[in-house]
Amino acid sequence: MAIDIVIPAVGESVTSGVVAGWRKKDGERVERDEVVMDFETDKITMEITAPAAGVLHPSAKEGDQVPIGGVVGKVDEAAAARQAAPAPEKSPAKGLPEPKPADPLRTLPTAESAPEDPGVRATPLARKLAQEMGVDLSKVEGSGAGKRVREQDVVAFAKGSKPSPAAPQAPARPQVQVSGPPRASGTPSPHQGVRGVTRERMSPLRQRVAARLVEAQHTAAMLTTFNECDMSGVMALRARYKDGFEKKHGVGLGFMSFFVRAVVSALRAFPMVNASIVRDENDQPAIEKHDFCDIAIAVASPKGLVVPVIRGCEALSMAQIELAVKDVGARAREGRLTLEEMQGGTFTITNGGVFGSLMSTPILNPPQSAILGMHTIKNRAVEDPANPGHAAIRPMMYLALSYDHRLIDGAEAVRFLVRVKECIESPERLLLDA
Repeated sequence: MAIDIVIPAVGESVTSGVVAGWRKKDGERVERDEVVMDFETDKITMEITAPAAGVLHPSAKEGDQVPIGGVVGKVDEAAAARQAAPAPEKSPAKGLPEPKPADPLRTLPTAESAPEDPGVRATPLARKLAQEMGVDLSKVEGSGAGKRVREQDVVAFAKGSKPSPAAPQAPARPQVQVSGPPRASGTPSPHQGVRGVTRERMSPLRQRVAARLVEAQHTAAMLTTFNECDMSGVMALRARYKDGFEKKHGVGLGFMSFFVRAVVSALRAFPMVNASIVRDENDQPAIEKHDFCDIAIAVASPKGLVVPVIRGCEALSMAQIELAVKDVGARAREGRLTLEEMQGGTFTITNGGVFGSLMSTPILNPPQSAILGMHTIKNRAVEDPANPGHAAIRPMMYLALSYDHRLIDGAEAVRFLVRVKECIESPERLLLDA
């Protein structure tokens, strides 16, 4: 009896996805609830398990678009039983000539038909490219889902590896200058190296991110205001208590918890920044206000930008915030976030400073109305607050607040960002709620 492998429902907004890759081969035995396939949607990557024990027969190929509820393969329970039973030995029928032994020269695998290494997970294009370039896939570190080797990994490995020794060449013949029309400027010179061009399908996650970013640009009246904050107070407080903090709570004391608490303080003071524009029951524009602070943290994952939400930040301690940030960040990079964890945020924080960004204008995360951009810390000469009129070298960070001008006025946005700046420059405000 063959049992269908069906793609389960993920959420109301997810209608289809792409087969990211099979973990088991056609004809291979699998156990019940064993992971056999990775299925990638526009929000998460999920693991598809076998509905029963038996022999796997995939019907969908890697890269195929499959709707939710679609069948991607079967598990044959009867075939597994037949494989387990010993096959009876057959004696050659009388009067029939015995089969001739196969020619060993004809049975040798060619380079094109060589069996794939079952221990290496790679896309078909990566295997083909590795074969053409003479790259050993077992030595290539993959960057895809589940460390799957992609064609970019093969190309990068080939460029970084030492070239194989070239065959001895015959002595060069003297070149003869031949007159003729000049070479077109766009024609590559024969002395240039191979210039390869590859194409790959855009993942559903990146397609979704692209659509939402374009939506934000087209629907919101987006504006960005900037400020800068002196990180001396936070850095001194962090250096003084980070060892004891980590021993007590089991997590490091980073900057993100300070900014989350500063944003919560500012959202309470300016609640319109925590609101959204929605449609009411008559399909008319309405303002939806929130008395809670569900803050989304932008995380760069191998597959693209994801924005998991930390809920109820107004009731979380610094340690709870740091633990939550560490948890969602690790699971985002491993592709283990659930759909519910990326929905429902009221405000977003993105930290381009971890990659060295000095200043940027972050794009809104719809339907939210504002997003805070953190940047790298640089020592700069500024006026010494303890000695006005004199310069001092201080660790400074640029802050950027992008907001929807349809809902948030410029003065309100500027005051919100000033409130964040004051909380960071005087972190005792976070303890006194001042």
